[in-house]
Amino acid sequence: MSELLTLTALSIMTAGFFVGVVVGLTGMGGGALMTPALIFLGVGHTASIVTADLTAAAIYKTGGALTHAREGSPNLRLAAWLIAGSVPMAFVGPYLVDGLTDDPEQLESTLKLCIGIALLFAASTYALRLYINLRRVRSGAATPDENPRIRPVPTLLVGMLGGLLVGITSVGSGSVIMIALLMLYPGLSAVKLVGTDLVQAVPLVLSAAIANIMIHGLDWALLIPLVIGSVPGTIIGSRIAPRVPQSYIRRGIVVVLTMSGIALLFKAGLHPFGEGHETLEAVVVALVGIVMLVLVPVVWGILRKQTGLPMFGAPTVAELEKLPGDRKAKKAAAAKKPAPQSRP
Repeated sequence: MSELLTLTALSIMTAGFFVGVVVGLTGMGGGALMTPALIFLGVGHTASIVTADLTAAAIYKTGGALTHAREGSPNLRLAAWLIAGSVPMAFVGPYLVDGLTDDPEQLESTLKLCIGIALLFAASTYALRLYINLRRVRSGAATPDENPRIRPVPTLLVGMLGGLLVGITSVGSGSVIMIALLMLYPGLSAVKLVGTDLVQAVPLVLSAAIANIMIHGLDWALLIPLVIGSVPGTIIGSRIAPRVPQSYIRRGIVVVLTMSGIALLFKAGLHPFGEGHETLEAVVVALVGIVMLVLVPVVWGILRKQTGLPMFGAPTVAELEKLPGDRKAKKAAAAKKPAPQSRP
């Protein structure tokens, strides 16, 4: 019990809680936020952090998957094809990295490099998801198709890529796979996409967690406070999501992921200014964040204007994700409504 009252444990619980709130608010995959947060806190080796994060994700994602399964929202056939590709790669991925070196320091640098690249990839796919939703609103959403014809080969490849990323870095389950599903199966509703992603994510992160535990072991001092903090945070975030302006949060996530990815590349040993310039590297990361804080709203406004919306104001990012379904519902209602009878 005393181990849960240390400053390190409290910092892990706090980080887990705040990341859990963001995950509950936005549906963003926790690994893309939790893993770099714990690395920057310096609470353990990168391999131990990845293992603990994957194990915690297997716990709280199971609850979400069961909820969606009871409501009938997942497309189980699609989830099965994703699982067939992701689970083996999630199990193999940690062994591939572990086989590269026997030097703990080199392993640490390799993992940070992989996580940094994965974070930049996740930031770009998350931004792409927002843009696709914007285009769908203005051009009209795809024809609703809750049981689309499965495309086995690309679906398997998506699962394999997602599994490899998650197995090595714990990043990719809720970001990379989600955007791929959105592009491969545009007729699926938002709730079907989320439900399918959650169902396939459970065996995916469980497989990755088992492989990492077999190689690196499990640090209970990391896992227990992480679960204690993240589970209530996720529940609270989910409950307050309808009342919180998510537009700024989601654009902020793109900025945070980009800054974290660049910072981890520096920590992995990529020193464009040479050794011993950590202060300059920190300034670069800060400048990237400041520039993105200014440019992201402007670029988003330009994209909105190109599609016929005002640069700023409603609809927000969160509203854009709901509008396709609303438009489809209105169109369906209009189609069912009988034409007005002309009076004699």
